Amino acid sequence: MKFSEARQEFIQIWGSLGSNWGINKAMAQIHALLMATEQPLTTDEVMEELQVSRSNANLNIRALLDWGLIYRKHIPGDRKEYFVADKDMWSVAIKIIKERRKREVDQVVKEIQQLSKFDATTLEEKNFKRLLEEMNGLADMILKMSNLLEKADRMKFLKWIVKGM
Repeated sequence: MKFSEARQEFIQIWGSLGSNWGINKAMAQIHALLMATEQPLTTDEVMEELQVSRSNANLNIRALLDWGLIYRKHIPGDRKEYFVADKDMWSVAIKIIKERRKREVDQVVKEIQQLSKFDATTLEEKNFKRLLEEMNGLADMILKMSNLLEKADRMKFLKWIVKGM
């Protein structure tokens, strides 16, 4: 397999994985393209390479910037806006975990905690309240694991242990 074929296949695979992270295929493909490219790319270059519209490219580049997965790169003497991806896979994974937690888990946890604040008198009410409390416990454990991974990014020893698992 040639490099160009492998790179194109990587972009397609990463794009397919995007839906598992809660992002759209185009956003994941732009991320993959920027990860697989050494030189910073402009929006026009992204559009040409992936055959996407300007609005699609702009929207998804802005989202990737918000997620912290890519950043702007200034090239002296050039007025165009260039983009580069974070290529440290540990850092990428942590950023995705943080963003998904912020967008999905935190809100659900808050809502379930609110739901469980009722007085249960009947057996059905008590069982439902217990279910909500168990969900709160599971969510709390997920949040603690997420926090541990985020801290592991800052502590080399713990990072080494987690990578070994």
